[in-house]
Amino acid sequence: MDGDEGGGRAPVVIVRPTTNVTSGVAVTQKLVTAAVAFGDLLKGTFGPNGLDKMLYKTNGETAITNDGARIVADLLVKHPAAKSFVSLAEGQEDACGDGVTGCLILAAELMREGGRLLERSLHPLTLVDGYRAALDVALQVAESRAVDATTADRSRWIDVALTAMTGTSAEAGGAALAGLVVDAALQVHNPDLPSTGHERVRMAKRGDGAMDSSMLLKGIVLERRVALDRQARRLSNVRVAAITRALTLEKGVRETEIEVRDVAQLDAFMDAEEALLDDLVARLLATEARFIACAKEVDARVLHRLVDAGCVVLADLERAGIEDVADVCGATLCEHLDDLTLEALGHLDRFEVETMEGEDGRRERLHLEHSGSRLATIDVGGGHGTATEEVIRGLFDALRSVLGGMDSGRLLLGGGSLHVAAALAVREAAEAATGRQRLAMEAYARALEAVPGTLVENAGADRLDVLLELRAAHRNGTAEAGVGPDGTSCPITSAWSNAFTLEHALEVATESVCGLLRIDQVISSRGD
Repeated sequence: MDGDEGGGRAPVVIVRPTTNVTSGVAVTQKLVTAAVAFGDLLKGTFGPNGLDKMLYKTNGETAITNDGARIVADLLVKHPAAKSFVSLAEGQEDACGDGVTGCLILAAELMREGGRLLERSLHPLTLVDGYRAALDVALQVAESRAVDATTADRSRWIDVALTAMTGTSAEAGGAALAGLVVDAALQVHNPDLPSTGHERVRMAKRGDGAMDSSMLLKGIVLERRVALDRQARRLSNVRVAAITRALTLEKGVRETEIEVRDVAQLDAFMDAEEALLDDLVARLLATEARFIACAKEVDARVLHRLVDAGCVVLADLERAGIEDVADVCGATLCEHLDDLTLEALGHLDRFEVETMEGEDGRRERLHLEHSGSRLATIDVGGGHGTATEEVIRGLFDALRSVLGGMDSGRLLLGGGSLHVAAALAVREAAEAATGRQRLAMEAYARALEAVPGTLVENAGADRLDVLLELRAAHRNGTAEAGVGPDGTSCPITSAWSNAFTLEHALEVATESVCGLLRIDQVISSRGD
């Protein structure tokens, strides 16, 4: 018998020599270090006293923002753990439109606390079970604290908008801008189509004036010039035809050659063509529509005839543009002129061409308004720079928060009050837990307090003192106690948020962290 058949042979290689395999505690250190660095990057932007980040892109552009979703989207992330946080931020933004920074701060703190316990030989599955048990308790607290929003008045929704705008550039607009957001949300909200209301609100940059000159339009604003300067610049109470076909002569699909022997024959061909165009115009005018919106090309001769008859014509709107016009005026999109019945026509209360001077010369903005419009536009005053873009980003976050609250029908107090109450409940539940799972639940409670703690630190107050005051206040029955704008403990009365936003942040942060904490080996083909 021979000895060991494998003796003297080279080991079997299943990966490239440059592959680096990390196991044990080193894995935890890698993942926790990346997660904590990500959380620390965003901490300074959180809350009413958060500061901005300047992002310098590879193409030379710069951006200044404190929006967590924008910062995460613009970062060139390479570390796999950090990439999971990018996915976490995208999930929170897509689902709620707000709460990204708070979600990432909580996830980073959960990783920090979990890393400490894993280094003390706590089994990863025990840690995961403890975190999930603590999450259940936190969600029960959120459920019990949520208030019914179905009967909320306009002032309450303004509080929701202001809470989402706090710390952003839009905060300077105050209650006036928040009121525009709420009015837009009330106009487009449809209980039968939840989570789609924000798609029916447009944000337009006026490029002129100040922020306080912003206004809400029950309709849309189109950044385009009219085809003919001599057409009407203002119309009131007009019927609208929305057409998806080209208003030109139909071209044949076959090539033919026609021999013309004299001028009379050529004139006959031209007269026949003109007659076809006249018939096309006559059929349009017979509908009594004086605003013609066309998704495709309009023949120049048709355009001039319609304008001479007192019509306004918009051509080459593309499919999305003609659908917006139809949503504003209530028209039915028509492919054939035979479909232009009275029922298919829409109605505009007002059409106006606004002329402004821009950097590239004269600009024209077309205002289309109707009291029953299914679309709304917030026309934001200010320049064309990044400052106005950040205001629009803040307004859109506020819009998502308000519409989300209307869809869920539940609101929660912010200012860290939920996280303090949940941390207190998790600690009490941990007292009844047996085994090492209790350690994980206590760690979860400490991580929850990172959210109000960050608010305190950004305000320049003492984190430990304020957190101790908040714990005492909640134990003594002051359920609305939270972190005020100055970083002190005080009753929170107006910082309302969509309950689903806060609950979703708790869930996705916990699940993402549990997925990372289950990793026991990192295999890098790059060798780093």
